[in-house]
Amino acid sequence: MNRFLEYATHHPFLTGGTAALAVAVAVYELSKLRTGGQAVGPADAVRLLNQGALLLDVRTQAEFDSGHVIDARHAPQEQLAQSGETFKRYKDKVVITCCESGARSGAAARILRDQGFTKVVNLRGGLQAWRAETLPLVKGDANKGK
Repeated sequence: MNRFLEYATHHPFLTGGTAALAVAVAVYELSKLRTGGQAVGPADAVRLLNQGALLLDVRTQAEFDSGHVIDARHAPQEQLAQSGETFKRYKDKVVITCCESGARSGAAARILRDQGFTKVVNLRGGLQAWRAETLPLVKGDANKGK
């Protein structure tokens, strides 16, 4: 311990830099946990959707009707805990959660993981990032009758 203190007093910039880096890593890991773990950008989401992934839109009905990703399934975050059985056939498939900015869908991803879904990812940046990439959206409820 004495050698560490001696090192720290002789190299304050290195010690401070190491401490700052440790804090940055801790903040990054905590934010990753808060947003629901693994996240993908819009381009990766399109690739996963083309491979058969399910996209769950956890926004409100009005937000969903105003514009959503083609073939997205609507499951409001408040009802996701009860509607998990509806999507149980996707437990071993890739499920992408999305909302407007990525915050609500991060919480939804945690709920799905707690229900036993093994491959849940969050759309990083939500539909804001989707729009920024000028990817298509459809309006209205395309899931009626499904």
